[in-house]
Amino acid sequence: MKIGELAERTGLTASKIRFYERIGLLTFVDRRSNGYRTYPEEAVVVLDIITSSQRAGFSLDEIRNLVPTDFDTWEHDSLLEAIKKKVTDIQAMEKRLAKSRKQLVHLINEIEDKPDDMDCGENARRVLSTVFMKNTAAQA
Repeated sequence: MKIGELAERTGLTASKIRFYERIGLLTFVDRRSNGYRTYPEEAVVVLDIITSSQRAGFSLDEIRNLVPTDFDTWEHDSLLEAIKKKVTDIQAMEKRLAKSRKQLVHLINEIEDKPDDMDCGENARRVLSTVFMKNTAAQA
């Protein structure tokens, strides 16, 4: 199939497909003597793997290890290892994000708990001093 049909079938632009080819992620391509590219059915699958992997948070370098260069010799074990590692990375990120969320919610509450008779400058000093003291205690 030509690049226009491949673009239509995958929802990608022709320039994006050429980009993936240029950086070596899409190797399923034949060049005709007239310079036109033709793509086998496997190119659709590879582009789907690339786009779904990007949505899952994989970098292009990580995807390079996921994309098969030949479906007959695709490394099952290395694929599983890469996916399991990404799941572990996501779990660690979720923990960091939960901690950050908790700290931000606490900060919001501290700011909103400003006594009526306190001006904003005093409240800022009060909030910042408690945040600083908590961070110092946490690092100790």
